[in-house]
Amino acid sequence: MGIVAGLDSSPDFTRIVVCDSDTGAVLRQGYAPHPLESPEGGGRPADVDPQAWLLSLGEAAGGGLLEGVQAIGVSAQANAVVPLDAQGNTVRPALVGGDKRSQVAAADLIDALGGREAWAQAVGSVPQTAQPVTKLRWLARSEPEAAARTAVLLQAHDWLVWQLLGRPVRRTTDRGGASGTGYWSAATGAYRPDLVELALGHQVVLPEVIGPAEAAGTTPEGLLISAGTGETQAAAFGLGIGLGDAVVSLGASGSVMAVHTEPLVDQSGMITALADATGMHLPVVTTLNAVRTLRGTAELLGVPDLESLSELAMKSTPGSHGLVLLPYLEGERTPNLPHTAGTLAGLRRESMRPEHLARAAFEGMLCGLADALDVLRLRGVDVRRVFLLGAAAELPAVQAAAPALFGTQVVVPQPADYAAMGAARQAAWALGVSRGALDPRTPPAWQGAVAQVLEPGEELAVGQAVRQQFVSVREQTHPGAL
Repeated sequence: MGIVAGLDSSPDFTRIVVCDSDTGAVLRQGYAPHPLESPEGGGRPADVDPQAWLLSLGEAAGGGLLEGVQAIGVSAQANAVVPLDAQGNTVRPALVGGDKRSQVAAADLIDALGGREAWAQAVGSVPQTAQPVTKLRWLARSEPEAAARTAVLLQAHDWLVWQLLGRPVRRTTDRGGASGTGYWSAATGAYRPDLVELALGHQVVLPEVIGPAEAAGTTPEGLLISAGTGETQAAAFGLGIGLGDAVVSLGASGSVMAVHTEPLVDQSGMITALADATGMHLPVVTTLNAVRTLRGTAELLGVPDLESLSELAMKSTPGSHGLVLLPYLEGERTPNLPHTAGTLAGLRRESMRPEHLARAAFEGMLCGLADALDVLRLRGVDVRRVFLLGAAAELPAVQAAAPALFGTQVVVPQPADYAAMGAARQAAWALGVSRGALDPRTPPAWQGAVAQVLEPGEELAVGQAVRQQFVSVREQTHPGAL
C-alpha cells in the first residue's frame, strides 16, 4: 500500500518512525527533544506550552523524513490535558501526567461521588493524581478564571491530531485515550459529562470518540491522519500483544497490563479499565515501587549502578538465604497501602551479606509485580506470556528470576520505539480501510518484535516457593491487604 509514519510525542521528546505499511519494517526515523523552555518562556515544570510539542515534531520531521508518506498516526503522553477556550486557543499551558498538584483534588472527587466503588462503577477507575478529571478539579479550585474560560478539553494526542488537520471544527479522540480521562467509560463506550461538571464546575465540549480503524481526517495536502491514541495503547499495539499476553513495565514504578475481551469493574480501584487501540480492553494494575527498589538497594550497599547490583545478586541463590523484602518504599498502590513502608524480613546471621540483600531486592520487586499480575488473573484475565519492558529487563538478575516468579514464559523485546511503531500501524490500518484493502475489525499483520524468550523450565518449582515465601511475609505484615 505504500509507506506510513508513526509519531510519538512523549513527555520529553518526539520520535517519528516511517514504516512499510504492509510489513511494518522501519524505513526511516527522526528524533527531537522538546524545547527546554516553552516558546512563551517560564511556567512551572508541570505546565507545558503545547506549542513545544509542535516545535519538536517539526524538528523531528526535518530533512524530508515524511516524503512519500501517505498516512500518519499519533501517539502522545497519557493524561496531558489541554484546556481550550471557545475560539480554540489554549486557556493556559497543558497540565501533564506527572503533575502532582492534584492529589487533594483526587481525594475530593472520590468523596464527592460517594467513594471508590462509585467511581469504579461509573468509569472503570478511581481518580488518581495523573488523570485529567483530577486536573480539572484542581483547575477549578486553584485557577477559577481559567476554569471558567475553558470550553473544550483535548488530550495531548487529540490536540496534535487537530493541529495536523489544520484545526477543523470536528475534534476527535479514540477509545484508548478517552478511557484514561476519568470521565469516559470503557464499559458503556460513553462520556460522563456529569463528572466533568463535578470536577470543573460546568459543561464543556469533548472530542468525538472514533473507532480504532477510522481516520480523524485528511490534511489539505491529502495526508490521512488516523485516530491517534495514548502512549500506553500505542506501545501495546506496536508490540503486537493479543489475548493471553501481559506487559510488565519496569520504570521507577511498575505497571502490568493485559489484553482482555471485556472491561473490568474493580471495586477496590486497583484495576484501571483502559480500552486498547484495537477495540479490545487493556486492564492496568500499577505498583509504586519497581526500579526505585533496585536503586535504593544499590545506594544502601554502595554499589555504583544497577548492572553491578545485578552482578552481586547473581552470587546469591533463589530465596536470598531467607531474606524477603516487601518493597513498599514509597507506600504502595497494589496492595493499597499508601502510608506504609518497606519491610525486610528473615534476617539471620548467615543471610546478612550484600549479595543476599541484592537478590532480595530483585525478588521483592518482581514478586510485587507478580502480585499485580495475580490481581488480573483472579479477575479471569488469561496470562500465558509476559512481555518485560524497560532498561532493567536486560539485567541478568531480572531475567534469571522473572520466568519462575511470574510462572510463565517471559519475552524481552529488543529496545525499539514501540509507541511510534504502534501509531504507524494504526495509520496503516486506517489507510487500508479507507482504500477497501483492510477490514476495520482486523489490524494489519505486521512482523512481531525481535525478542529474547525465557522459559521457567526446571526453576519453576523453586520460583514458586520463593513467591510463596514473599506472600507469607506480606500476609503476616499486612493481613488481607490483597
